Amino acid sequence: MRRGPLPLGAAALAALSSLSLLSPAAHATDPGPAGAGSAGPGDARSAAAPRLPSAGELRTDAYLRTLRHDTTAAREFFRALPKGADLHNHLSGAVSTEYLIELAGRDGLCIEKKSMTAVEGPCGKGQRPASDARSDADFRRSLVRAWSMQDFPADEPGHDHFFATFEKFGEVPWRHTGELLAEVADTAAEQNQFYLETMNTPASGSAKRLADKVGWDADLQRLHNKLQADGGLDRLVAEARREADEADTERRAAGRCATADPSPGCKLPMRWISQVSRGSSPERVFTQMALGLRLAEKDPRFVAVNLVQPEDGDSALRHYRLQMRMLDYLHQQYPKAHITLHAGELWPGLVKPEDLTFHINEAVHTAHAERIGHGVDLVHEDDWQNLARTMAKRHVAVEVPFTSNAQILGVAGEEHPFNAYRAHGVPIVLATDDPGISRTDISHEYRYAAHTYDLSYPELKDLARASLEYAFLPGRSLWRDRATTENYRRATRCHHDVPGESKPSTACARLLDSSPKAAAQWRQEAAFDRFETRHSHAG
Repeated sequence: MRRGPLPLGAAALAALSSLSLLSPAAHATDPGPAGAGSAGPGDARSAAAPRLPSAGELRTDAYLRTLRHDTTAAREFFRALPKGADLHNHLSGAVSTEYLIELAGRDGLCIEKKSMTAVEGPCGKGQRPASDARSDADFRRSLVRAWSMQDFPADEPGHDHFFATFEKFGEVPWRHTGELLAEVADTAAEQNQFYLETMNTPASGSAKRLADKVGWDADLQRLHNKLQADGGLDRLVAEARREADEADTERRAAGRCATADPSPGCKLPMRWISQVSRGSSPERVFTQMALGLRLAEKDPRFVAVNLVQPEDGDSALRHYRLQMRMLDYLHQQYPKAHITLHAGELWPGLVKPEDLTFHINEAVHTAHAERIGHGVDLVHEDDWQNLARTMAKRHVAVEVPFTSNAQILGVAGEEHPFNAYRAHGVPIVLATDDPGISRTDISHEYRYAAHTYDLSYPELKDLARASLEYAFLPGRSLWRDRATTENYRRATRCHHDVPGESKPSTACARLLDSSPKAAAQWRQEAAFDRFETRHSHAG
């Protein structure tokens, strides 16, 4: 049952669309939403001694402060800023809408005029070829509006319009997984990022068929055994790996990776997060979970599972605690696999008040989530301050896509729990979610954070560092401690090495050669040095 429209408030829309920088109205030390409180003596953030900024950071910060009224220079600054990783990215929603329309036309798909939904050809009554969008500008604009948040807000709630887009263009992405990967990797590299985790659904049709054949069993161990019987689950794993092989080959071909003119994304490290459709039947949800976690232990390209689809859907709400218990059981079976969960993508008016009180808590305490996606309803959770302290202590990061939160939930600015998380020392990583649908990019998310919360350059730098620190890349970190976002220190073995300016010492080189995570962090540190050299004298 829908629980009423959730319009984007005027304040949220203004905060989202504003492009002026570094407003003094909101400060990073502000506790955030009303009633959010502030960090106390026992909080992780207040207990850690802040690091001192370098001379290059101070000069770059001074330059950043001059950009308050220079939109063009600000846009270039944030595009060039090294921005770590995107850890919350849905592949089908990440590519540009225009690219999806192009692919639909190439595949000979048709568009149902009334719903603007892509369907198989040949076209019948009430349909027209998607290829018409190449020559009919009005038709093309209508498709862009239907398949994205272009010109939002319109005549329906942002929440409903956003989630409806997936069904409308859903006939397109599955045919072109590798090409979509190439497109998204190029965008990430051009945005000066160093790693990407993207979500997709492995062996989708076969997983549904196996789940339906086995059926539901409330005894999770017995259900797991049924899935494994006669090699059923292993066949799904093999199919998913074949799909990944094909996608990798297609990605490299689309990116010209074996030529003398490779695309920027060819060198970008990328991993998969297996999607689980939380609105499906319990047996399908459990099967997708088991497949994703088993994959993550058998194939290094797959690292984690995540639940997708609206968290406020009727089935998702009804089975939320059950799904957390499923993950608790499966975590014991696949302890090396990672878990990151959409949790707390809710707001008053969207669900009943009681549904706002436990989702993040359950994800952290029951389902063993290592990262939380969105986490917008934090201050409505039971004992939320203790929850935040627990997240800080356990280093459970929260993935924050500001544009998505504003468009879907109408939450932005002071209503957003960004400052509440920071005040309690919870690690934060900025993300895009579905940048193609939202018509945004990671540079905008950093720029929005700087403007809305008056972040300094060192604070932005540590947000970027956190996105690699909390990535599911294998290997030891470059950093000595898994610190809060204001306390990064060079790992002991690389303490005296200068990224980008000298050959690493033997010990440091050994770390970089053995650890993909440290190697990505090292590349980012070298990029920071170049960025600060360029911008510290630009003013």
